[in-house]
Amino acid sequence: MSNTKPIRLGMVGGGNDAFIGAVHRIASRIDGQFQLTAGALSSTPEKSMASGAALGLDPDRTYEDFKAMAIREARLKDGIEAVAIVTPNHMHYPVAREFLKRGIHVICDKPLTSTLADAKKLVKAAESSDALFILTHNYTGYPMVRQAREMIANGDLGDIRVVQAEYPQDWLTEPEDNKQAEWRTDPARSGAGGSVGDIGTHAFNLLSFVTGLQTEVLSADLQSFVPGRRLDDNAHVMLRFEGGARGMLWCSQVAPGNENGLRLRVYGAKGGLEWEQEDPNKLWYTPFGEAKRLITRGGAGAGEAANRVSRTPGGHPEGYLEGFANIYSEAALAIRAKQEGIELPAEVVFPTVQDGLIGVQFIQACVNSSNRNSAWVSL
Repeated sequence: MSNTKPIRLGMVGGGNDAFIGAVHRIASRIDGQFQLTAGALSSTPEKSMASGAALGLDPDRTYEDFKAMAIREARLKDGIEAVAIVTPNHMHYPVAREFLKRGIHVICDKPLTSTLADAKKLVKAAESSDALFILTHNYTGYPMVRQAREMIANGDLGDIRVVQAEYPQDWLTEPEDNKQAEWRTDPARSGAGGSVGDIGTHAFNLLSFVTGLQTEVLSADLQSFVPGRRLDDNAHVMLRFEGGARGMLWCSQVAPGNENGLRLRVYGAKGGLEWEQEDPNKLWYTPFGEAKRLITRGGAGAGEAANRVSRTPGGHPEGYLEGFANIYSEAALAIRAKQEGIELPAEVVFPTVQDGLIGVQFIQACVNSSNRNSAWVSL
């Protein structure tokens, strides 16, 4: 691709005291593909301007609200080409809509929206726009996740039979009053799901991305263990996939001793795979009847799908920020291909608005099932 200048990036949300905004900014810069040039960084004008100043943004490109930003940036000759949306969930749809209808590419944090109705409207907005929509399910960017996906697609495991996904944390074990906990446990801003929306969607997206399996029905049991908490903080979900495979998913934010324990295990007729996010450079592969084998990022057993998203030699750990950066770099390749009117290489993959819709359908199905005494429901 001929265009090598950094893509001009805007950001909505992600001000001074927001964790995920800083993560997006770092990820966007790692490969030099993006340059932050504008922002509406907070819900209040004062905080937005202060955050813009702290990041060194031009005051003329720091906006008091996202709609004013979308309107003006679309008119500027050097206006932003893409926008990162890192607001609470309930704002994803209205913000994305303003930029999509003006032809500005959208890179949005997950889950797609706080409600299924908004998710369906956002799909329509994305499909009617010339702009791309990229959803930052960042764990799909890890090299060993790409390795597992490639091996399953190549038939190394045979027909998939069993999938086990889990994502336990402990940070909400007791009532919390910090900003992150406040909005993530608020149905008006987070949506119908608590832990199942915040981290359960990551586990569900990961297992779907790696295996390629489509979920037919699920049975969920959601709990709110902390007194007074309005959304679930723990969930057990059974899954039935097209083709006969079965799965289980556990997500929890009240599991003491767990920091960020995303884990995936996949078993087929010919072998199994195991991967843990907290030790992301290793993938365990066990052909049936043979000794367990370790495949490492950058090591002899890694394939092209993993190697193309690796930066450093084997033994030099890559982790959360690098995996997140891979989503941004894939987004950059897609944006440049779109701008130049060329076909995007097949190996470039990233979560889309359709993946986001499925994620919100998963959340709603879990809530519906749990409300019906864990009845089996479809997505």
